[in-house]
Amino acid sequence: MSAAEKETGVVDASHAGNTNAAALATTRDVERIEAPVTWKAYLICAFASFGGIFFGYDSGYINGVLGSRIFIDAVEFVGAKEVSESHTSLIVSILSCGTFFGAVIAGDFADWFGRKWTVIMGCMIYMFGVVIQMITGAGDPLGAIVAGRLIAGIGVGFESAIVILYMSEICPRKVRGALVAGYQFCITIGIMLASCVVYGTKGRKDTGAYRIPIAIQFIWAIILAGGLLFLPDSPRYFVKKGKLPQAASALARLRGQPKESEYIQVELAEIVANEEYERQLIPSTTWFGSWANCFKGSVWNGNSNLRKTILGTSLQMMQQWTGVNFIFYYSTPFLQSTGAIKDTFLISMVFTIINVFSTPISFWTVERFGRRTILFWGALGMLICQFICAIIGVTAGFNFTHPDPDGTVGPDGEILSIADNISAVNAQIAFIAIFIFFFASTWGPGAWIVIGEIFPLPIRSRGVGLSTASNWLWNTIIAVITPYMTGSNRGNMKSSVFFVWGGLCTCALVYTYFLVPETKGLSLEQVDKMMEETTPRTSAKWKPHQTFAAAKAEDGFHHTEHAV
Repeated sequence: MSAAEKETGVVDASHAGNTNAAALATTRDVERIEAPVTWKAYLICAFASFGGIFFGYDSGYINGVLGSRIFIDAVEFVGAKEVSESHTSLIVSILSCGTFFGAVIAGDFADWFGRKWTVIMGCMIYMFGVVIQMITGAGDPLGAIVAGRLIAGIGVGFESAIVILYMSEICPRKVRGALVAGYQFCITIGIMLASCVVYGTKGRKDTGAYRIPIAIQFIWAIILAGGLLFLPDSPRYFVKKGKLPQAASALARLRGQPKESEYIQVELAEIVANEEYERQLIPSTTWFGSWANCFKGSVWNGNSNLRKTILGTSLQMMQQWTGVNFIFYYSTPFLQSTGAIKDTFLISMVFTIINVFSTPISFWTVERFGRRTILFWGALGMLICQFICAIIGVTAGFNFTHPDPDGTVGPDGEILSIADNISAVNAQIAFIAIFIFFFASTWGPGAWIVIGEIFPLPIRSRGVGLSTASNWLWNTIIAVITPYMTGSNRGNMKSSVFFVWGGLCTCALVYTYFLVPETKGLSLEQVDKMMEETTPRTSAKWKPHQTFAAAKAEDGFHHTEHAV
């Protein structure tokens, strides 16, 4: 350090990859590495969670569209009873296929063009896919809906992976969990909005019965893309690219502080120092080498890239293994045939409303008790509900039915079945509702929060992309195999299927206890250090003891201990 630098406290930060000089004040106080959260900063960070509506609405509207008389006539033939099983499977699953590949490739785009521009690009792809879906009914209607959903799925993949990445990188550490949980909250709102729109258009006798639910997707894309145009990109992306002035400007806007504020300088210094430290461990390489970095290290090393990639992808797998998709996609027709439910829309809306209003509980619990804690107790609550539901079903509930004595015929042309014990079936429905409460307030948001926090900067975009792709892969697998498990002409498991979900929730409980670290209250840089120095079971007790900038002081940073 030169004499002038010692006198002024201003040093050259060009070692971080920036060609311009940057004055970075640093501190040894681990509690002073971020500015206090302002309402403006809070709202900027929260806006990105709006992207969850894409996910939820797109997942929710298709079931109603598939039941539209006009849509069935267009895709099959006039007078067809329903969309065939093979066509239904293709139409529903093709979105997940597109989303899987979109999530995988989005990581590269996020590193090339930036986080916010990748999300905006995903919105454009999404809207193009919606346009193609809108022409369903002309020419080859099946081809239009399938191609449109495949393309829209790629856009959803971009959005679902990179919004989590973007939010994790811009949110203040003390409220990061709550803000990222807002993404899951928006997913539940999207599902509810889809249910309402489908219900409102189901009586139409023209193509608006399915085109209106499809077209409304434009609104979500325009709001998200338009809003992001006015928001800054991730400062960590700019640091990764060696653009420190842009990083400082973005951080100042996100924290609601002037760029010259010591808070901004200190946080930027911490990000830069950590980026340099991680670059020493994960050096820049070729495109293929950068993907290979995600799988380097030992599976027994808690801080290895391979271990983090496995943790992120398996966490999303566990989220899907809870059986929540079975509840939302198949539980209504599953229970309807017992005669305990007269209005399928009502029970669907009850489940959806519970899902929506349970999720905000996580805004408080995730920061009060921590990620690991809510995932553990959430898994315990879910497995209890699933096993009770299974036991009731195989002893007195859903598994025991008799033909309707009035000879009422169902949509399939067969006489409806009536439950022998309506009260037992209602008890099953009650425990399904309680299960949804536990999922929505714990594993629903918790899995998304953790995958955005555990990856180091050099592989973060690809790691989050792979984890999100895992979610969609297992979403698809479970959606495909569930009809074979529960179909009357196939597995016909009836209530025994809840034993499967209960067993998998038990796996999630054990998995959380042994493998999920506690990341509450830590900056993304501190999370990396915590995973290096502790184990998941002891991670909640770990406290940061040194800033990265302090550790790199000998490289030219200047320390300041005075309060701001």
